[in-house]
Amino acid sequence: MKRQKRHAGAGFTLVELMVGMALGLLVMAAMASLFKSGLNATMMISQRAENQENMRAAMELMVKDISMAGAGLPSGGIQLPTGAGNNGLSKYGCDQTGTCHVHSFTYPTTPNDNYMYGIIPGYKNGVEADASIPAAPAPAINDSIMVIYADYNFPLFDYNGTFVAGSKGASMTVAAIAGDTPPPINSAGGIQVGDLIMVTGAGLTGVGEVTGLTATTLSFANLDALNINQSAAASGNLAAIQTAAAGGTVSLIRLFAVTYYLTVPPAGQTPRLMRQVNGLTPVPVADDIINLQFAYDVYNSTTDALDANQPDVFGSGESPNNVQKVNIVAMGQSILNNGNKSQNMYLATSVSARNMAFRNTYQ
Repeated sequence: MKRQKRHAGAGFTLVELMVGMALGLLVMAAMASLFKSGLNATMMISQRAENQENMRAAMELMVKDISMAGAGLPSGGIQLPTGAGNNGLSKYGCDQTGTCHVHSFTYPTTPNDNYMYGIIPGYKNGVEADASIPAAPAPAINDSIMVIYADYNFPLFDYNGTFVAGSKGASMTVAAIAGDTPPPINSAGGIQVGDLIMVTGAGLTGVGEVTGLTATTLSFANLDALNINQSAAASGNLAAIQTAAAGGTVSLIRLFAVTYYLTVPPAGQTPRLMRQVNGLTPVPVADDIINLQFAYDVYNSTTDALDANQPDVFGSGESPNNVQKVNIVAMGQSILNNGNKSQNMYLATSVSARNMAFRNTYQ
């Protein structure tokens, strides 16, 4: 009998196994790389979306305030205390603790001394205590801006004020105009210590900082946090209005003097955009804002033309009263980090200061 030969089962050689393993590793490496790229792309999109949402919220709030600049103010602004007996320049960007949050915090002396304009540019004045922001792009220029407008949400205009005799503008009683029933001035959302009140009477307009109040009285004592209540000044104060009004009533409107600036919190926290109103405590608007710059389109009364993109209005000899448009550039850094990597993003917009002085070049 012939014996049938037995054949070994088919298999892979060592070389074939090594080649197969190498190909498998290459495929796995490609898949891992693709997966990592997908994760990185997802993180980048999340960072950008979060950064954009954060910055847009901040930008919209600034645009709203800046678009209102000068609303309700007399044409050209308001003279603050000046002349013999004045106690120095008035302040902005300061709170009731005496802390001033921008390093140049007095009202300008040019072109007018101690004058309240609808917009006060703060070139290179935008970081509290001149703190360093390493993430800001070089050259690290950060600006602040202060805008002033009348507040018509709380109906203080439904009240008449009467100065207390002999108070030199430091105290007045308030009473609702006949037929009107506004909420009490000290109700929720009403007047607070540190608020600015525009007072108009006998053809004069002045501003006082509230230092105390009840439901029927307002006090404007000297040595206020913003150095606005200067009863001894020759003019530009409430004492001058009281003298001119001779016991008559005066009209009242609350002003909002809003300052935007950056601050660097302690303990390694990231920079944030702050909003400070009148003499009140500032509040944060957005985190991780690392750069804030403003430029202004200013009407030039000498050349009868528009000087565009002026970063330093005072330095160029322009008047803030002639600002027509504000150009804003802000840079944000993503709050989410991918390792040590953050996404930075610029947002830019322009705001027409429609309530400021307007010049028609066709006239």
